[in-house]
Amino acid sequence: MNTTSRFGPVAAKICGLKDAAGIEAAISGGARYVGLNFFPPSPRAVTPARAAELAISIPGTVKKVGLFVDPDYGLLREVLDHVALDLIQLHGGEDPERVEAIRALTGVPVLKAIKVAGAADLDAAGKFDGVADMLLFDAKAPKDLANALPGGNGLVFDWNLLAGRHWHRPWMLSGGLDTGNVAQAVTIAGARVVDVSSGVERAPGEKDPAAIKAFLDAVKAL
Repeated sequence: MNTTSRFGPVAAKICGLKDAAGIEAAISGGARYVGLNFFPPSPRAVTPARAAELAISIPGTVKKVGLFVDPDYGLLREVLDHVALDLIQLHGGEDPERVEAIRALTGVPVLKAIKVAGAADLDAAGKFDGVADMLLFDAKAPKDLANALPGGNGLVFDWNLLAGRHWHRPWMLSGGLDTGNVAQAVTIAGARVVDVSSGVERAPGEKDPAAIKAFLDAVKAL
């Protein structure tokens, strides 16, 4: 199925980039967004100083997204002093008031992650639609998953839950996407933007430039 004709061009975000080779693969492959992770427990985390080094090679046409989990303002300020982020991705338990406060304090648009296991999670997402600038739907980790992270666990949720849903804000689809399933995910969910992290890695936190290229080629082929 040609999803480009049905939904328009599909854009991609490569998240959790830590090295120059990954950045180069994302940019040369046509990624619209690149994600830098500022959650220290994650194997994909970078320091603000390292993020600044990586950001030098990111052109203005590619949006720089900083991933945070329930950040305090001190961390946000430190990162923004090093990197001019285009989006702040909030991937924790932030409520709408906190999302609105971070937007106001930083002046940077906010992408709010919604963790999905069932229809009730999407119903609850409505309170962020209009508060955040963009939404991201990711798979919710089960409570018994050992060493679970707020995101990037390689888990897939039922994309049919998003089919036919309408949101005021633009949104991304994440959660267990890879080269093999991204076309099906877009077809079912109707996503216009897809986000991948673990699906283009050779090991947790180690991006594979060849896998990044293959994923982006698959998105361009939609």
